Amino acid sequence: MRRRVELGLVVLAALIILAAYVLVSLGSDASVPANVGPFFGAVLALMIAAHIATRRLAPNADSLLLPLAILLNGIGYVFIVRVANDVKGAKDLPGLQATWTLLGVAAYIITLFVLRRVRVLDRYRYTFMAIGVALLLMPLTPGLGREVSGARIWIRFAGLSFQPGEIAKIALAIFFASYLVEHREVLKMGSFKFGPLHLPEPKHLGPLGLAWGVSLVVLVMERDLGSSLLFFAVFVTMVWIATERSAYLLIGLLLFSGGAYASYQKFDHVQTRVEAWTDPWQDPKGKGFQIIEGSFSMAEGGLTGTGLGLGRPYKVPKVETDFIFAAIGEELGLVGSTAILIAFLLIVASGLRIAVRARQPFEKLLAAGLTALIGIQAFIIIGGVTRVVPLTGITLPFVSYGGSSLLANYVLLALLVRISDESAGPTRRPVVPRRRRYREPDPADLSEAAG
Repeated sequence: MRRRVELGLVVLAALIILAAYVLVSLGSDASVPANVGPFFGAVLALMIAAHIATRRLAPNADSLLLPLAILLNGIGYVFIVRVANDVKGAKDLPGLQATWTLLGVAAYIITLFVLRRVRVLDRYRYTFMAIGVALLLMPLTPGLGREVSGARIWIRFAGLSFQPGEIAKIALAIFFASYLVEHREVLKMGSFKFGPLHLPEPKHLGPLGLAWGVSLVVLVMERDLGSSLLFFAVFVTMVWIATERSAYLLIGLLLFSGGAYASYQKFDHVQTRVEAWTDPWQDPKGKGFQIIEGSFSMAEGGLTGTGLGLGRPYKVPKVETDFIFAAIGEELGLVGSTAILIAFLLIVASGLRIAVRARQPFEKLLAAGLTALIGIQAFIIIGGVTRVVPLTGITLPFVSYGGSSLLANYVLLALLVRISDESAGPTRRPVVPRRRRYREPDPADLSEAAG
């Protein structure tokens, strides 16, 4: 039944993406695109391939996750096509995004095929920690790391650019889940008193300090406020879920606030981000230009939007990556923006439901951590566009242009689907040997035995 529902939602998502693709062409060129048939066939083929893989490899999985992810991915692709013809140097972006989408779906299928039991990941806890930290700090390697838009979060190898932090966040989420499950009882204890707070011994707070230190290295050395905030926020959330103690939320907030304030006082790039957030009109043609244009773009959309292909989102710098939500707000209005928010809320709700239903503590905490990654990342980038928080420059999951982000998010999706399948599958009951029924001995048998 779940797979039938998923198939229906997948077909519906394909029809919505097709309609949006046609409307964008009609709005900008007043003509139906010549490749509408091949486009629809390719979209439907990718979706059906992912659906069949889920049906065969995870038959009991949640039926909402895959259609929602594909819908967001398709809408994002349509808007990348929309701005590609009007943004200088962006004509190749639709083709690249289509290639990365294909690779992302392939990564989703491969992850489901290779990983049959999520519990296996728990055995390689420190391996994932080493991989995550190495990937997170890889852009600092001389000759390998590249600085883009003031942030050093990219590496370039063999002619290809990649953002290793996108893969690092999944590896570190696996390590956090494994470590916290084993040490949660120790972290719950409050034998050490610090003011009004009862905390565990300082030696048990090492991982919290390590996560704080790595996040500050990312913030200071790589100049990446978004990844730093995302990394530390997810870790503190997982600690809170594992221990059920709100004191860790307060400690995490104080640690990150202190580090962020010190970085603001010392580093110019942090000051630029904060000043553009608090008052972009101080420098409307410089550091505040992107935020101002994004605000004008969303204001132009109003309630129902200007219509697909009828707006001017290409005036916003980096609209295909940082500000794609502003483009959606302009051409689909508040209604379309709310629909995107609802899609993310449904993904988060499905992920939390999977975490609640998971049978083992490791799977519970990992599902919660992976869900927090998507939810917090979406909040940070949408909050930056709408000036709720400082602009960070990270991508909107499944929607923004970015190959490494798309690839990592499909792997994350496969992990959630696998946990969901294990949680909803039939429970194996232990085999209990039957007891022999007591039978009165036959007198004839007793006499034969005595003879």
